[in-house]
Formats: sequence, structure tokens, C-alpha cells
Amino acid sequence: MKHTLAVLVENHPGVLSRVSGLFSRRGFNIDSLAVGVTEDPDISRITIVVEGDGYTLEQVNKQLNKLIDVIKISDVSQNSVIRELALIKVSSAGCVRNEIIEIVNVFRANIVDINKNSLTIEITGDTEKIEAMQDMLKPYGIKEMVRTGAIALDRGSKNIKINNEEE
Repeated sequence: MKHTLAVLVENHPGVLSRVSGLFSRRGFNIDSLAVGVTEDPDISRITIVVEGDGYTLEQVNKQLNKLIDVIKISDVSQNSVIRELALIKVSSAGCVRNEIIEIVNVFRANIVDINKNSLTIEITGDTEKIEAMQDMLKPYGIKEMVRTGAIALDRGSKNIKINNEEE
């Protein structure tokens, strides 16, 4: 089972290295990783997707809590909004361009760059949506693709605060 963890950390150089090094040393595989600063510039939020059972999740939590830079960890796997972003550059020579634009519209994606030989498409959504669009675009020739890791927020008014406050 995949678990999505939101980890609040000090926004200092080397913190991501220490967190990812912990996973490497302990043999935990990171399925997805995304990092960004929060509304507080002194705090960053790392979203980590790990696969494993309850024991693995418990071990990951215990090891992360040992790191001095880690402020708070929350499992946001359930009842949350989880999204990824992908940019896909696809060949679009002449007659297939309209077909690609139809696919983009069906997936509610956006064309963010265009020239006579290619289109760059931006899509957000869950992993399955992005993979489905990727599969639809493969026959046209994907020239290049980049994806972010998953990011997640709890649904509703629940949020993670640094002072042990969860609403």
C-alpha cells in the first residue's frame, strides 16, 4: 500500500539530503518526492510517497522523527487532495495537431507552448490521470516529459501546523 506523508522541516540547506539519506540508509524506497516552502518561509513541506505495510510506515515515522530538522509528520494518504504536475512535449506535425488538441481538452490539460513541430502540454491530476494521458499521446511521439512528485493537502478544514495543532 502507498502512504503519502507530509513532513514539515526547517528550511535550511542540506535538510532534503538528510531526509533522503535516511531513506537510503534504511532501505526504504521513495516512490515520489516533492519539496517546497510553506506559507512560513522558515518551514518547508516535503511530500513523500512510500510503499509498504503498517510496520514500514511506523519505521519511516520513527526514523524521520529522529532527525533534528523534522518538525512534524502527518500521514495524508486518506481523505486528502493529491496532485502531480507533468509537462509533456509531443510531436505535432500537421494533420495530427487537432487530434492532440482534442485529447488535451478531454483531459482538461493546457497547451503551454506551441511551434510548427511540437506542442508542450501541462497536465495536473492524480498519477492515473497523468499516465492515461501519457498513454494516449505515445502514438504521436513524446519528445520529452517531466513530472513532479505528488503533493497533498487534507480535505476540509483540517491542516497541519507546527505547534502540534491539527484542526
